Amino acid sequence: MIHKVGQIMLYVNNQDEVVKFWTEKAGFQVISDEDNGQGMRWIEIAPANDSETTIVLHNKEFIAKMSPELNLGTPSLLFFSDNLDRLHSEFSSKEITVGEIVAMPSGRVFNFSDCEENYFAVMEKK
Repeated sequence: MIHKVGQIMLYVNNQDEVVKFWTEKAGFQVISDEDNGQGMRWIEIAPANDSETTIVLHNKEFIAKMSPELNLGTPSLLFFSDNLDRLHSEFSSKEITVGEIVAMPSGRVFNFSDCEENYFAVMEKK
């Protein structure tokens, strides 16, 4: 039986630029940076706190050649924050594209994009 989400694979055009975005602007840390020596590199990142789920950055072009049947689109990810206003302000000050904070029935939320214009959302969870 499945008991948790372990990793989310995110296919990107420039792994180095995307990892720089997530670590320098979004506060994530690199868990591992692996290369199989045959062109396949994967970088595992996670929020700086103790996260059970990680994101693995894969080279979109390499994966498309290796497995052309895969859907390489950006997954719709929803992150949680315990201080949405502060995070929105921090992201704005780091020149991250952010949307307005919107009140939803399940809580307040805003969208943001990475350096490749992949969009994600953050919801306030206290």
